[in-house]
Amino acid sequence: MDAWLWVLAAVLVVWMGVATLDRNGRLPGYVGTMGPMVTVHTKRGRALIDRIAAPKRAWRAWGNLGLGAALTVGVAMFAFLVVSALNIVQNPPAATSPVAQPRNVLVIPGVNDFLPLDVAPEIVLGLLIGMVVHEGGHGILCRVEDIDIASMGVVLLAVVPMGAFVEPDEESQSEAGRGSKARMFAAGVTNNFFLTALVFLLLFGPVAGSISVASGAAVGSAFVASPAAQAGIGQGDRIVAVGNESVANNSEFDAVLDGSTTRRVSVGLASGETTTVERSLLVRAAPTAGPFASVGRNTTVTAVNGTPVYTRAGFADAVADRQVATLTVRNGTSGETTAVTGPMGALAVVQADGPTAASTDLPTGEPVVITHLDGQRITAYEDVSAALSGTEAGDTVALTAYVNGSAVERTVTLGTNPNADVGYLGVLGTYGTTGLSFTDFGVHLYDAASYLDYVSGDVGGDGLAGFVRAVAATLVLPFISLVDPSLTFNFAGFYGWNLNFFAVEGALAGLGGATFLLANVLFWTGWINLNLAFFNCIPAFPLDGGHLLRTSAEAVIARLPIEEKRRAVRTVTTGVGLTMGASLLLLVFGPRLLG
Repeated sequence: MDAWLWVLAAVLVVWMGVATLDRNGRLPGYVGTMGPMVTVHTKRGRALIDRIAAPKRAWRAWGNLGLGAALTVGVAMFAFLVVSALNIVQNPPAATSPVAQPRNVLVIPGVNDFLPLDVAPEIVLGLLIGMVVHEGGHGILCRVEDIDIASMGVVLLAVVPMGAFVEPDEESQSEAGRGSKARMFAAGVTNNFFLTALVFLLLFGPVAGSISVASGAAVGSAFVASPAAQAGIGQGDRIVAVGNESVANNSEFDAVLDGSTTRRVSVGLASGETTTVERSLLVRAAPTAGPFASVGRNTTVTAVNGTPVYTRAGFADAVADRQVATLTVRNGTSGETTAVTGPMGALAVVQADGPTAASTDLPTGEPVVITHLDGQRITAYEDVSAALSGTEAGDTVALTAYVNGSAVERTVTLGTNPNADVGYLGVLGTYGTTGLSFTDFGVHLYDAASYLDYVSGDVGGDGLAGFVRAVAATLVLPFISLVDPSLTFNFAGFYGWNLNFFAVEGALAGLGGATFLLANVLFWTGWINLNLAFFNCIPAFPLDGGHLLRTSAEAVIARLPIEEKRRAVRTVTTGVGLTMGASLLLLVFGPRLLG
């Protein structure tokens, strides 16, 4: 049984026990229930809050600052949610997409695909800190605005602390002015924003500054049945040498392999082990159309025109002077060998409204294979950009392409490229040689440097604006692979197998591995606090944004020359609330229902 199912089972058992005690009147008066949640109420601690709230003028200034921020964020959240919901209706994602799974809305490690159980303690701690800070803000501003506190306490999921609460006295709250109530409702998100800034300053500064990328090529995973997997290389390994050459990073590893046609290579790992990899040309990506549409992924190309090939460099040499070649392909499952013949070049489709279509009679919407462009040999789609380098709109280039197996030569007048300062050809291509991409080693490398750049805040730039951009960028780290296709793996912190790719140095070197734990706590505390603040700014009850919506509507409508002001306020708040509710339902369940 999955770990999260055990957790769910434990929660249900405790909840049924609490529910039984509640029905029989056995629960103490200071214990309440809200579904599976248990609330423990107390009146202790109000004297401490009174002392903290003593500098009332300073707290009111802080409350006014936070009120402006909360209202601004609330308007932005309303627009964001409505636009996102409409986008899902118009362009629903595939039903199999991770964003289409309702469970991924829940911030529950092990249930949410992007929140691993390995960092569950840090996530729970971050949530607890965020809730205490949030509710503490409400409590302090209650006393600043002379609103009595009925009770306060903690919220438990079974026996696990999940948050805190402050319950204002209803009569005292109703007697307070609109400004007082608005500052009190905004205080929670104000504190969350402040805590977010504080923890990310610590994370971006001394903590992440003491973490570096370990030397070597980081193996995030190995392809099934690949040469690396057969040699025992897998997730978490770090390659520090290939043959007689040391490897400092992923780029050097790729360069060493790309420059070698040697079939057998000795590989040194950071663990001190040495293994031998017998390379073979594994098809990593295959086209669905064109001459090699019959070649599937995870098959192996063993020869070009009868000459054995084992590496990408060897394949490139074999097809460099051959516009047409016969590939010998072995099926990885059945072991069956077949021969497939086709042109060696860039697999592309001519765009109907592009320069190539306007200048030539090449068919549009059908695959063609470009073998020469502007006098240069094209063996893969990646070569097209190099061939166009130095050209501009209006230049003419010679083009040789294979259409339905026959070579044709045409002249193309280049157009204006909307994305670069080079001539525009007007074709859409598939990367690789005639759509085939290979690996002769078989690993997905883990880009540790890029993840560390995010955690260090190096992606935002300088100054306050750069800091805000860097904080915003960290929001997508747990699902970064969905946002940036160049990053194969998501990042939920430093834990498990990825710890082998990082080292601790500098100011916090004395903490050793505890530095990674500290970084995780800061990352998740900031991440959860920022999301908690954004969520509570949504203008819908019972969230803080819903209360701010009502007080704002009352303040505006009170100045309007209309009767039934209370009904008008109710109409505004109900309309906005229903819109928010519908938007949230579409965001959670729309992808699954419409995708």
